[in-house]
Amino acid sequence: MVSSLPHPTTSAGRDGLAALLARPDKAVVALDFDGTLAEIVPDPEQARAHPGAVAALAALAPEVASVAVVTGRPAGVAVRYGGFAGVPGLERLVVLGHYGAERWDAVTGTVQASAVHPGVAAVRAELPGFLDSVGAWPGTWIEEKGRAVAVHTRRSTDPQAAFEALKGPLAELAALHGLVLEPGRMVLELRPPGMDKGVALGEYVREVGAASVLYAGDDLGDLPAFAAVEKLRSNGTPGLLVCSGSTEVPELAERADLAVAGPAAVVDFLAELAKAVREAR
Repeated sequence: MVSSLPHPTTSAGRDGLAALLARPDKAVVALDFDGTLAEIVPDPEQARAHPGAVAALAALAPEVASVAVVTGRPAGVAVRYGGFAGVPGLERLVVLGHYGAERWDAVTGTVQASAVHPGVAAVRAELPGFLDSVGAWPGTWIEEKGRAVAVHTRRSTDPQAAFEALKGPLAELAALHGLVLEPGRMVLELRPPGMDKGVALGEYVREVGAASVLYAGDDLGDLPAFAAVEKLRSNGTPGLLVCSGSTEVPELAERADLAVAGPAAVVDFLAELAKAVREAR
């Protein structure tokens, strides 16, 4: 193993990294966006990829079978905020947005999307009044995500208390309209069932015919992707799970093979991985 790369702490992670280095042309590298390639910020509309992210991805992408960004954001938004379009080296990048309900391919520059669940429109209309009725905390706000709606508590006077107080009522509202509630880092997202990063990642790995997979994420919404990699490993496909470190989500760090200290460290890891692949030829 190349010494400049961080060492996975588990045998399964070491096997996954070794498989990637041995056959990079058969490897899928998949990454979350917010908290992994971009810092978490109070206003999600201000989130942008780390300054070194595009260069690191462009160095790695030509060396592997595929690089995919798997995000809850609309695919087109992730492309804009990431600065991914028209970048040499990223000609085959794929962005799976809205947990796979949307897909942007760099080769075409277009987004393909499935139909929007009708419950999202109903929740969108009801949510402002609903939050008033349950006594929303000052600073709590609603994010419109197209195929989902999210309630953020990070700007509240007591973010964790607001998060806990709203979780139950919002779960009931989601269920009323055939949706599910997905908790995250001081955010509660109401979205259609069957939309998660595990489904999106599993389908994409099968499409590519990958012999190994790396997934990096930072939040509760990444747990299904971790589970998908664990299932692939149990079926003989090596995988490496990377946590973009956060004390807010110990559940993810505990299941990771490798934890790094946030987006800047993720970018450094990707850059080192690209070097290691080239050295391993």
